[in-house]
Amino acid sequence: MQIIKDIGIAEHDREGRVIVAEFEHFFLFNVYVPNSGEELARLDYRQTWDIEFLAYLQQLQSKKPLIACGDFNVAHQEIDIARPKPNYNKSAGYTQVEIDGFSRFLDAGLIDTFRHFHPDTVAYNWWSFRAGARARNVGWRIDYVLTSQAQVSKVKQAFILPDITGSDHCPVGIEIDF
Repeated sequence: MQIIKDIGIAEHDREGRVIVAEFEHFFLFNVYVPNSGEELARLDYRQTWDIEFLAYLQQLQSKKPLIACGDFNVAHQEIDIARPKPNYNKSAGYTQVEIDGFSRFLDAGLIDTFRHFHPDTVAYNWWSFRAGARARNVGWRIDYVLTSQAQVSKVKQAFILPDITGSDHCPVGIEIDF
């Protein structure tokens, strides 16, 4: 295994958002995608990030399959957010710009493993600390495990573990055969 420290995108390397490990048969990414912030102040930066990070994923995916997991900071579909209408184009993580950015990952051949196995399941992995959101399950699904199309047949299951507490996020993961 080799850890790749410089992801080749100098502007983004300063924020320490990506760790890449190269294994014999695949690349493993752990990522924290920029949040668009209060009043969507970083939405333009987020849009640039999505484009450049996707290009980097595609560059490495041309060499071998990949798994990218982490906080992508976007609820991709209405099913991924408890209150879609009041948040749409008003809240960081649920703007059309962010949704389109994430859609480009999928259009490029990456698979949202949880949706692949659970197309109609309402499940969240992030809840605000405000107003008892977790207890009322008023959440968002913003953490993902994406795999290359070539890798998806090896994935046995994808899961979210909402009963694991200690953070405003809960674990997400996959079980995969190599």
